[in-house]
Amino acid sequence: MFPIFMLALLLLLPTTSFAFYQWQEDGSSVEVTGLLHGTGTTLRNPDNAFYYNDRNIAALAGSARGMLIARTGDHVTFEAHAVLNYVPNALQTGGSRIISSLQGPERSDALDWSYDGRRSHLNFDRLNLQYASPRLNIKVGRQPVNLAATFFFTPNDFFSPFAVQTFYRTYKPGVDAMRADIQLQELSQLSLIAVLGYTVNIANDAGWSNQPDGGRTSYIARASTVIADFELAIVAGVVRRDHMIGGDLQGELFDWLGVRAEGHYIFPDAPLQNNHAELALGLEHRWESSLTLRAEQFFHGSGVTRTGAYNLLASGRGLYQTRHYTAAGASYEFTPLLTGDLAAIYNWVDDSGLLALYAVYSLSDESEAVFSANVPMGERSAGAAISSEFGLYPVVLSFEMRSYF
Repeated sequence: MFPIFMLALLLLLPTTSFAFYQWQEDGSSVEVTGLLHGTGTTLRNPDNAFYYNDRNIAALAGSARGMLIARTGDHVTFEAHAVLNYVPNALQTGGSRIISSLQGPERSDALDWSYDGRRSHLNFDRLNLQYASPRLNIKVGRQPVNLAATFFFTPNDFFSPFAVQTFYRTYKPGVDAMRADIQLQELSQLSLIAVLGYTVNIANDAGWSNQPDGGRTSYIARASTVIADFELAIVAGVVRRDHMIGGDLQGELFDWLGVRAEGHYIFPDAPLQNNHAELALGLEHRWESSLTLRAEQFFHGSGVTRTGAYNLLASGRGLYQTRHYTAAGASYEFTPLLTGDLAAIYNWVDDSGLLALYAVYSLSDESEAVFSANVPMGERSAGAAISSEFGLYPVVLSFEMRSYF
């Protein structure tokens, strides 16, 4: 508790919000900002010795993100994010013998260095050069790539998607990519994206090799336009050897009901895998009181239809195991300083679920305190056979402090 108290004391000290460093002259500028992030987390794992070697875990973690944006003229921008983090091994594995989060986003290991028995990592999460004009935007280098239109389930987000229970989404992990956005008309755009792929190498710091694998490189094209109150898009390409075609839409009905949908159809390259669809449909509404309600249905075509087919190590299933899911959530601003979110996800195959709670209290213009909790519901597994997906999840409580400068 003492480290948490000292961290809270430091972050609670009020200061004037400003960039760490700013310079501007003759159409060029440099701005350096940062984020300090400290977390105290406790987990209570299911009583299952096959999957978990530790029942209870409590640990502190921290990270520092330094962000640089340099501009020259009206068109060229350079962006770099360096991240230094400390995560105890117990939190990296969650106390699990099989389930672990040691492997990061699929990107080159050449910009990732580990220390202290892999407890500490230094990596470049973003490192890119961008040219922007009214009709053309080109970005080359490590950058976040997000093609999602829905909020909870994002089947069209092929690169490091967020889980339903992830509420803090300010910094999406970057991947090594090249992207060109071409303005066709005032409300129409064509995006061409190439993302380098890498082979797994658990001996390296980030879990991936430092040489691109041409067979896993993805090529995607997305064309979008606006019709009435909806943005419509078609997306097609090759994602890690698999051919894909799909689309998305987002807009509003009757100036009241938000509608979001996205999905695609996959033609797998592997001979033993079947073609399948991934579809998500969501509805949402925000009241003037700030209350927002949303719900989404997810058809996970690569998922299974019975618990006996669960395989935590199976590739191609993404974050979820089964075929059908529903998620519902709400957010509300209780006061100008306190906001709260909740999300619930339900697995229709095994009747398990997960409830996620999240509250943010603004301490000043540049610091905030966060409390979050994940509570799983479902039949517990006695051994290797999995009785329910979310019944295998731990109960998680977390307190975070963030300070921006």
